[in-house]
Amino acid sequence: MLSEEQLSFYSKNGYLLLDSVFTPEEIEECSLEYNKLFQAKQNNRELEATWKGDWTPASKDSLKVLSIHNLQCHSAVFTRMLLNQRLVDAVSELIGSPNVLLHHTKAHVKPPGVGAPYPTHQDYHYFPFKNDSMVAAFIHFDDSDVENGGLAVFPGSHKLGPQENTSDVPTHFYVSQTKFPLEAATPIIAKKGQVVIFSYLLVHGSYQNTSNRFRRMLLLQMMSAEDEPLENVHVSPCQGMVLRGIKVKRNADNFS
Repeated sequence: MLSEEQLSFYSKNGYLLLDSVFTPEEIEECSLEYNKLFQAKQNNRELEATWKGDWTPASKDSLKVLSIHNLQCHSAVFTRMLLNQRLVDAVSELIGSPNVLLHHTKAHVKPPGVGAPYPTHQDYHYFPFKNDSMVAAFIHFDDSDVENGGLAVFPGSHKLGPQENTSDVPTHFYVSQTKFPLEAATPIIAKKGQVVIFSYLLVHGSYQNTSNRFRRMLLLQMMSAEDEPLENVHVSPCQGMVLRGIKVKRNADNFS
């Protein structure tokens, strides 16, 4: 699936942008199902997912992000996305294991003009694992750039290990916004259908959507079956589902 050049790039930078993981037809089918799901839940107040904490800009009250978790529990279309052979083969190569398990899924929509930014952070703080095999597959359902609130990363930051959590709230974690300011990050310019796979140790964030375009994404978080959680946190429906290979027997005191 991946070339030596791609594997080297990922090892050095902690992320990789991929083409042709999903066919245009698969992306379009999922995009339509995605829209139906958000439309059906549009009046649900629990969709609001703007990041809390003292990092936020003064305009935070007028900004928003809409979010739905565990999409495979809503439609088989999303389950098929999880089981895409090209995706799980790529993840397998990047994490160095033939056995890939699901951790969780979620979708974020940044509406035009009012889509909130996300502070720079590491996913590690939400669900630390012993061997740090956790990766995210970030699937774009719209062309994405700085203007419509796209993803931004600090290449190579995954090699620094876990950074200090500087959040003032217990529900949302982020790193020092002085050490890792969003304006110093590298923007990921992606086309609809492209997939970014990145380490959960990679420092990343996303911009405010100041454009007249939506920014829709689907995030699939996966890990090696040989890895183990360090804390009993962030346990989601279908967690541990085998996406590739087998479920390896782990220590008896494992939380899963």
